[in-house]
Amino acid sequence: MIELPLLFLIPSIIAAVLVGFVCSTMGTFVVRLNLSSIGYAMSHAAFAGAAFGLMITIDSTITALFFAFGTALIIGPLAEKARLQSNIIIGFLFSIMIALAFIFLNYVPGEAAKGSALRILWGSLFSVDYNDLLLLLFLSFLILAFVFVFYKELLSVMFNRKLAESSGVNTRLFFFAVLFFTGFAVSLSLKLVGGLLVFALIINPTSSAYQFFYDFKKIMIFSPIIGIISCLVGFYLSLLTDFPIGASIVIVSAIFFAIAIIVSPKRKKGNGKRNILKNQI
Repeated sequence: MIELPLLFLIPSIIAAVLVGFVCSTMGTFVVRLNLSSIGYAMSHAAFAGAAFGLMITIDSTITALFFAFGTALIIGPLAEKARLQSNIIIGFLFSIMIALAFIFLNYVPGEAAKGSALRILWGSLFSVDYNDLLLLLFLSFLILAFVFVFYKELLSVMFNRKLAESSGVNTRLFFFAVLFFTGFAVSLSLKLVGGLLVFALIINPTSSAYQFFYDFKKIMIFSPIIGIISCLVGFYLSLLTDFPIGASIVIVSAIFFAIAIIVSPKRKKGNGKRNILKNQI
């Protein structure tokens, strides 16, 4: 087990809580709007952007945001038109962004920088600084304000986008807001969780919450709780085993999801209904 002074770990612990909150909160919208493939591509775009930042020796968070937002501007309209299937979008963008990321990493200058390159692959306990915490706090505040002010509109978009649009809701605005907030969350989480794993933290906690609740408000409450717990337990697992923190967090969130599937009351009800139908037949 890695033994470090608590004071030294406080920034990373706070970052783990904030990352768990912002990623899993945005996950409630990504999963409900069936944006998983698009968000997955955006997460790898942010990864490529961070690698580009390391290559040209500027702040990788800035370039990660630039790549993520640029990808949102490209694939947002593409997804709205629905002219291409999501698996085509993800296959095309995933391959390009991963290729670019590894090309950029190959040209990162200096041996010391190679460690930074590895950290954006699978995260690091020690890469988060106070500037990152301030950005994560700012994003958390923006997300809370966004949900609080526009909850009714968001709920209508989640329920039925066409019906919401016919009621006068600017669904395109909320659609793009979800994409940009997701890109923001992914970009700020790269240092802790890593570019190859961060999107699992968006999908797994929300998918776990969906196994227990139908009420969207409850899902919005419990998804961040599961995400935060996953990050804290993964943080401890990383200290205990010296595993990469990103891998530890994702493993914990995946275990929570697997347990949720096994004990899900929704699935028990579904099985009960199927058994009744079989008996009737």
